[in-house]
Amino acid sequence: MKDFENILEEMEHSTEEELTPKQAQILQAAVEIFAEKGYASSSTSEIASRANVAEGTIFRHYKTKKELLISIVTPFMTKFTLPFFATHFAKNVFSQPPEEFEELLRTVLKNRFHFAKENAPLLRIVIQEVAFHPELQERFQEVFLKEVFPKFEEALNHLKADGKLVDFPNSTMIRMIISAIVGFLVTRFIIAPDLEWNDDVEIDRTIHFIMHGLSQ
Repeated sequence: MKDFENILEEMEHSTEEELTPKQAQILQAAVEIFAEKGYASSSTSEIASRANVAEGTIFRHYKTKKELLISIVTPFMTKFTLPFFATHFAKNVFSQPPEEFEELLRTVLKNRFHFAKENAPLLRIVIQEVAFHPELQERFQEVFLKEVFPKFEEALNHLKADGKLVDFPNSTMIRMIISAIVGFLVTRFIIAPDLEWNDDVEIDRTIHFIMHGLSQ
């Protein structure tokens, strides 16, 4: 994964402790195995074997398998996140008010498309596990409500003021936009990555669907 080194750096920053080489090996192995088999079907012995460490080494750093999962997913959701929920995303995408609705959608979708492409294993872990772990749900909600929702509202209000959007509640519009984009990304990179995709065409079609629906 292209961004895994960045995620390790974020883990170090969030804990104010430098990760040891063995911790980095453990985290890398855990990401791979959780993505391949799911959290429930994975064992710490498998992770230790792939990381080339003793199983006891894992428990010296992480008290439980759940703690290991949280240590992987939390910084991913906080800084890089599963599509939308990240501080740097909010700053990059919403740094300036959009002039057109299509411009906003294209910026959001392309930004998250490239992120998902580079981080598919981590995306898979979050998709698989967030429904089963209240700790992840709480962190997910916290980051979204604090970092993304207000910026998204500002962009939509700007377009509404210019008469370029229908007067639906912002929460409704954000739900519709996110559902379409996340649905595309999850299908593209998690559910059916081996289909013959024309990514540029699919991006255009997703934007068209959000803007116009399927009616002619």
